[in-house]
Amino acid sequence: MKQKEEKPEEQKQSKPKADALKKLRKQIDNLQKEKGELFGKLQRVSADYANFQKRAPKQITDTIAYEKEKIIKTLLPSLDNLEHTLQNAHSAENLDVLIKGIQIVYDQMLDILKSHNVEQIKAVGEKFDPALHQAMMQKAQPDTEENIVLEEFQKGYKLNGRVIRPSKVIVNKPSSEQETTQQQDTQQKQATDEGGKQ
Repeated sequence: MKQKEEKPEEQKQSKPKADALKKLRKQIDNLQKEKGELFGKLQRVSADYANFQKRAPKQITDTIAYEKEKIIKTLLPSLDNLEHTLQNAHSAENLDVLIKGIQIVYDQMLDILKSHNVEQIKAVGEKFDPALHQAMMQKAQPDTEENIVLEEFQKGYKLNGRVIRPSKVIVNKPSSEQETTQQQDTQQKQATDEGGKQ
């Protein structure tokens, strides 16, 4: 049997097919290499994330413990001063000396709180603000504007500008008779003003 001889035309067609096949194989090799690199990176990222998940809770716990220790250490000198004041209370010559010692400790505590970004909320004489104040009672004081804080039962505090405890207060709320009288006075004043303008 005679082998079929390739015609020159068939040889021309098979050469581009072989070149295309070589290109495709090269692309496949490159893609497989790239896939292997990406898979390796993914495995490393996954391992790093798993390690982070294990490490993060311990770091948070350690940070909280460190901050607690720091706060407690800043409070200890005040506690020491209070202890000294109490020990010397029996031998104090008069009540003023004892009160002065307690005032010093109180001021020291406020300074410590300020150093931790804690501030007292101003209440007495301020307009009632439900975001800062908690009304415990209402009291009628005719010579004071309505909704003004008259007294403070318990101081309120903010930490970094956020209320951590509102002030417990007494708010001025005129009685209904006083409100009616004030409304009548206001209406009369407006009528007088309007009459004067005409």
